[in-house]
Amino acid sequence: MHPFDIYIAYVSWLGGGKTRPVLVLNQQATDVSVFSITAQYEGKSEAVRSKYYRINDWQQAGLDRPSYVDTNTVRVVPKAILAGKSKIGRLSAADELRLIEFIDR
Repeated sequence: MHPFDIYIAYVSWLGGGKTRPVLVLNQQATDVSVFSITAQYEGKSEAVRSKYYRINDWQQAGLDRPSYVDTNTVRVVPKAILAGKSKIGRLSAADELRLIEFIDR
């Protein structure tokens, strides 16, 4: 498991949760920090959309439709949840660089 790898994981939040693609940021001994990936963009507020990075090479990343990295919240999931899953893809080198620049703005 490496930064910029993409897995499918159950992501929970207050009042619910959903199985979705996640982008690995880093891992610790028992947890993994991730950003959620979503295809939902149009119905979001401008404030929320301003924190969504559009993945240009989404097919190469193993995603089945145009998608966005939600940089609003770093989520922490137990490493065991991802350990049993197969990696579905990885951001392209170009998307990695653009995401880093996007976050640094």
